Amino acid sequence: MAWDFETDPEFQKKLDWMEEFVREKVEPLGLLGIHPYDVKNLRRNELVRPLQQEVKDRGLWACHLGPELGGQGYGQVKLGLMNEILGGASFAPIVFGCQAPDTGNAEIIAHYGTPEQKTRYLAPLLANEIVSAFSMTEPQGGSDPTSFITTATRDDEGWTINGEKWFSTNGKWAEFLIVMAVTDPDAPRHERMSMFIVPVDTPGVEIVRNVGVYGQEQGSESYIRYTDVRVPADHLLGERGGAFAISQTRLGGGRVHHAMRTVGNCRRLLDAMSRRAVSRKTRTGTIGDYQAVQMQIADSYIELEQFKLFVLKTAWMIDKHQDYRKVRKDIAAIKALMPKVYRDIAQRCIHIHGSLGVSNEMPFVGSLIGAMVMGIADGPTEVHKVTVARQHLRQYRDVADPIFPDYSLIERRARAQDMYDPVEELVEAAE
Repeated sequence: MAWDFETDPEFQKKLDWMEEFVREKVEPLGLLGIHPYDVKNLRRNELVRPLQQEVKDRGLWACHLGPELGGQGYGQVKLGLMNEILGGASFAPIVFGCQAPDTGNAEIIAHYGTPEQKTRYLAPLLANEIVSAFSMTEPQGGSDPTSFITTATRDDEGWTINGEKWFSTNGKWAEFLIVMAVTDPDAPRHERMSMFIVPVDTPGVEIVRNVGVYGQEQGSESYIRYTDVRVPADHLLGERGGAFAISQTRLGGGRVHHAMRTVGNCRRLLDAMSRRAVSRKTRTGTIGDYQAVQMQIADSYIELEQFKLFVLKTAWMIDKHQDYRKVRKDIAAIKALMPKVYRDIAQRCIHIHGSLGVSNEMPFVGSLIGAMVMGIADGPTEVHKVTVARQHLRQYRDVADPIFPDYSLIERRARAQDMYDPVEELVEAAE
């Protein structure tokens, strides 16, 4: 039986190098006022390209991809441990070639794209020469695709797309968009929609505005209007009506990576509040001497370790089964748990820092907003909890007797009586 919590020594060396590299060379980039995704910014490229080359020289570039695409083909456990390190630095995913949403978009083009699509879009995307956006959510539809109204209609020459999309992350810098649109409104629910690759400079594509998450200096969540946007027939991604299956390909592993990056963020918050606790002086010592602060430190440590183990167990299950559907319940569970753990630890960190914690001299309020984003992005927490409950209840559907179920005391006593009556008869006979 294999049950091990140790990391392979050779891989641990890679993690140790990553930890120092990210802390010393990558984290400072986030303080320069340059956006990681602005690939046309010469200063950004001057700083980022050499770091990306260092990562490539170490064999740690785009490790989620198979060797045929220039990666290592790592499983989810290794990727999870790597993403824990990458979580605390805004430039780290870009430097290591594993930034969202480009990773998910690259994955679905690799799986479903034609040779021409891979040459034109996948190759430069993997090299971080360009970035992309996933244009799915709609203003009136939120994260429920069954209410989407953006359409793509077919004629002899190709497709015409009309509609609006909301919160298409990094649309302002994207070279192309992957658009989810209704192609067959009368088909079964999960076969109504298709995906298209749409170059951002296609006539009719209008970025209405770029929305910023509260506290950001510049918005990067694009509100996009598609008005009679014409794309060739060969820009359909995958099969017609296959958007739901394609979207699940990009979301499963990505949620594990988001969760482990959240672990990394929470570890930095715990580190910050612990340093504050032992350094902030009071009349009798430090605030860390007070039980009220100790309780907050303890709760944060316990919740963080529990969450990390749950995420890594889920990653291990994905590696074991090689089928996201078999791990769907646990993937949904870590996604539902993630914002709560993140929010609670961030709130405690802010509180322990006092007025400094709520100021713009510390990044902690940004973490609190980030926790709220995690409760909405990739599906709201409530949706994931419903998935957990439904998946869990499937194994209990065939209850033999709903009036006296087999876990009731009456049923269990009856079974115990049946089990031990013969023993009592043998004892009486012996006497």
